[in-house]
Amino acid sequence: TGVHEVTAFAKGGVDESLEELEDTAQDLEGMTFEDLASFDEKCRELDGTKDLSKIGGNTIVALSMAMAKAMASTSGEPLYKYLLIGKSPRIPYPLGNVLGGGEHAGPTAPDIQEFLALPLGAESFHQAAFGNAKVHKKVKELILKKDKTFTGGKGDEGAWAPNLENQEALEILAKACEEISGELGFEIKPGLDVAASSLYDEESEKYEYSREGESRDTGEQIDFILELINTYNLTYVEDPIWEEDFKSFAEITKKVGQECLICGDDLFVTNVERIQKGIENNSANAVLIKPNQIGTLTDTRKAVELTKKNVGIPVMSHRSGETPDTTIAHLAVGYGCPIIKTGVVGGERIAKLNELIRVEDELGEEAQMGEI
Repeated sequence: TGVHEVTAFAKGGVDESLEELEDTAQDLEGMTFEDLASFDEKCRELDGTKDLSKIGGNTIVALSMAMAKAMASTSGEPLYKYLLIGKSPRIPYPLGNVLGGGEHAGPTAPDIQEFLALPLGAESFHQAAFGNAKVHKKVKELILKKDKTFTGGKGDEGAWAPNLENQEALEILAKACEEISGELGFEIKPGLDVAASSLYDEESEKYEYSREGESRDTGEQIDFILELINTYNLTYVEDPIWEEDFKSFAEITKKVGQECLICGDDLFVTNVERIQKGIENNSANAVLIKPNQIGTLTDTRKAVELTKKNVGIPVMSHRSGETPDTTIAHLAVGYGCPIIKTGVVGGERIAKLNELIRVEDELGEEAQMGEI
């Protein structure tokens, strides 16, 4: 969770947010809205705070999603078509978490938070989702070869949480991607979410890798990330640097060019002001998009449009704590995000994958994968 996100709930927690929701519903009763933007603006006005701390960002994003679905239903269109940016919808590639560490797993797991698979060679979403599931299964097989005592424990997002160091986990990830790519006949590339803000100690100004027993200053962190990208042929690296260091992000992005997506999550928190700062610094070539980081679908759309115009790739994303709601699947298609980060296993993750398979089936011959 980035420090610059809107506040998830009212000060009194979920119960107070629900009370605020009831009050907000009464305030909205009888009003008419021409479009989603005017509704979202009214919700922000009723909250009255910049960080949505009165009602709560999770509450307001739920209202925004509910209104979007109601408006789509009234128009007789599926949500992705109602929200469409551009001429035709495109299906995103799924970015799947197959091995986990950091704050999503236990103390014996790797320091790096997520080890990811991205099936860029797939010709359809169905094929891509199947590929990620195969990688997930293969990763477990390879973990058991390394550690026969592994009990099959998983982290928050359904990724395996083994007793491994970072390099061991990366070797397993790279091998699994390579083997499944060969088996299925299309390329699946490895990636990482470093979640560097959770490693960074502001007092010492160093990145503390406790599992590894290493402490790296900013220059060493940059070199470490570049070494990982080159050694393991990574195609995607999220949050390699902590959330306040736009310039070090830029240094990595400049050195990798178009060979790897350097994606900001905690750096940007789906906020157009922070994305604009990233543009000015050339900090990244991809932006993670999480609707509840910013509070409304209108603000989410603005973040996507700014990213497409000036940064590069918008990556629609779930949260580590999720529900079976499938709205982000429609947002990814409608907003034209060529990648969606939504896990591989677990009912709340599979719900999004299944919804995208349905959308792909509905589009039929018109279905096209996103452009990266």
